[in-house]
Amino acid sequence: MSETTTPALQYRFDGPDDAPVLILGPSLGTTWHMWDRQIPELTKQWRVFRFDLPGHGGAPAYPGGSVSELAARLLATLDAVGVQRFGYAGCALGGAIGAELALRHPDRIASLALIAASPRFGTADEFRQRGVIVRTNGLDPIARTSPDRWFTAGFAAAQPAITEWAVQMVRTTDPGCYIAACEALASFDVRAELGRIGVPTLVLVGSDDQVTGPAEARTLVAGIPDARLAVVPSASHLVPVEQPAAVTDLLVRHFSTAWQPAYDSTTGQIAIPAAPAKPALAVAVPQQSGPVAEIAPAAVQPEATGRPDPYDAGLKVRREVLGDAHVDRALATADEFSGDFQEFITRYAWGEIWDRPGLDRRSRSCVTLTALVAGGHLDELAFHTRAALRNGLTPNEIKEVLLQAAVYCGVPAANSAFKVAQQIIREETTPEE
Repeated sequence: MSETTTPALQYRFDGPDDAPVLILGPSLGTTWHMWDRQIPELTKQWRVFRFDLPGHGGAPAYPGGSVSELAARLLATLDAVGVQRFGYAGCALGGAIGAELALRHPDRIASLALIAASPRFGTADEFRQRGVIVRTNGLDPIARTSPDRWFTAGFAAAQPAITEWAVQMVRTTDPGCYIAACEALASFDVRAELGRIGVPTLVLVGSDDQVTGPAEARTLVAGIPDARLAVVPSASHLVPVEQPAAVTDLLVRHFSTAWQPAYDSTTGQIAIPAAPAKPALAVAVPQQSGPVAEIAPAAVQPEATGRPDPYDAGLKVRREVLGDAHVDRALATADEFSGDFQEFITRYAWGEIWDRPGLDRRSRSCVTLTALVAGGHLDELAFHTRAALRNGLTPNEIKEVLLQAAVYCGVPAANSAFKVAQQIIREETTPEE
């Protein structure tokens, strides 16, 4: 696969060449094989297109650091193989890509299914912390704990082969691409835009999903005008793997009945079908006790308007670098006396300086750590050490910065800095058991 401005994704087709195309998008840390047990039934009606995320499943390791970039690579790949219009079903990060396509390229999508998805995946801190763990310890700690996040305890115990397969999928992922995908999830937030998703949408979630569970699914349904909710019992995050028959049945029903007509170039319009008049209460599923599919038309959230000002840009960068928890504490303690200062540093330090394109964030962290050592600002050195890890510096690189600072800022200052940084690095890079 040649390197281009927009690298293509690794993909495969299954099903008849003349059938409508249905795309299946994978979750972080998985490969297209997570959909294997859906393929026999889906290919009876669709030409199924599956793809791997960069660095997953042996795919070329061109990291994609945002959901919009991953969506652009998918569209470039589809353009190259002549696919213009398609249905799309995606799990977790794959679902985020689907939502991005529906928002930015509505003419391409005929119908959408969001599985184990959310308009915002947890907090940015959680995913950036995961990136720090991988950068320091490799993927093994994440791989060993993946079954706990992906499957119910009963399924993991009863299916050791599948559990081990899941662990190996993560272990064989390129670490840099995994970290970039974490960054993509950290920055993904379409809560204010859900009302602009104009295609029929199935929101599907496992009842026991502790990662993106029913609460997040209901947020999607509440925001997307033509959305239906299906809750699959006895399933966790990787619900297509844990309950394949239920998921297959729900996908077949959705894409068979909710396929939006193509864009009409003569009128410049797309016909959007109305939401169902009466909610269905249950869907019978072969070889299952029957997952309940709650179908509820939802209210439309107002479309976000306005152009972000420098303060908004600075707040975004400040949160990305220092973490939501730190920024929330700082803003919560601001009062009439200190509030102007908080606005000042957010707008100018973070919006005007940290957001400048002349240096990347790794370089800015190196400069900041050195300046804080020189000034003896140990409190700020602590949270900027955390920020440096989030910005991609390894513990060894932070050590080199402090050694350099010892020469030019003085041994006593560096000695104090090493004590602070050592404690922070231990806290941030020790994997949770």
